[in-house]
Amino acid sequence: MTKLGNSDLDVYGLNLGCNVFNFTADEETSHAVLDAYASAGGNFLDTADVYGGGGGSETIIGTWLTRRGRRDDIVIATKVGAWEQRKGLSAANITAAAEDSLRRLQTDHIDLYYAHRDDQDTPLEETLAAFDSLVRAGKVRYIAASNYSAERLTEALSISDREGLARYVALQPHYNLVERDYEKDLAPLVAREGLSTLPYFSLAMGFLTGKYRSHDELGDSLRAPRAVKYLDERGSRVLAALDSVAAAHGTSVAAVALAWLRVQPTVGAPIASARTTEQLTDLIASVSLNLTDAELTELSTASA
Repeated sequence: MTKLGNSDLDVYGLNLGCNVFNFTADEETSHAVLDAYASAGGNFLDTADVYGGGGGSETIIGTWLTRRGRRDDIVIATKVGAWEQRKGLSAANITAAAEDSLRRLQTDHIDLYYAHRDDQDTPLEETLAAFDSLVRAGKVRYIAASNYSAERLTEALSISDREGLARYVALQPHYNLVERDYEKDLAPLVAREGLSTLPYFSLAMGFLTGKYRSHDELGDSLRAPRAVKYLDERGSRVLAALDSVAAAHGTSVAAVALAWLRVQPTVGAPIASARTTEQLTDLIASVSLNLTDAELTELSTASA
């Protein structure tokens, strides 16, 4: 288990992405994935009010928590601000959205509540004060930021410190073996401020599973058009390194890619989703996969 930032949230080494629930996975399949994840020791779910057609993912999680009686040993992270029906980070919207999420999740508190994306039309002071009120009311335990620039995250943390408001304990950025811009400005800031990072698109929209190695293999997958941008010389070099390390451990390319990400400085747990229990197997394998220093260097060099 890993502790997030300076919080008391102890989480599993894989943050299960629930964006596919009520989208490409129906309720029965989603519950099966949740059962398998929890049985493996997983305790950390990532969702948002916008996922699953707006509220659908949270609703599926809520029914699972209630039917299985698992609320006390599951860490729930959800988000506000990206759904058109609850857009932005105004105080009024955050307050209303939190109540909606609590109702759908069938719980009285959210463990980690994200600002889904920065809202530059709302003063940070207003956003943070609204989050602080939820924390003080016991409806939210900790708050976090997603898709914030280093400049805006710095400003938000400074305001919280100055005003005595609840402080972001984690950041959710786009970060993986072939998307490493996070390392330039955000990683040093996160390390300095004692936050944890929970990267999304950890498998580069499927590219780091090894599924897409040529344009002929793209097929009609929903994410294939976005994965195509990695089909270049660098991408081929990364896949070759992943193949080599995976073969040495008798595991999958996806497990290796997640294992690399999991041990990067500041990372608490990578986020990855599974539409089926079969897909979940490779994700779970990454948690116990320990790469050597030489292997980590090989992968980092290939993606440089």
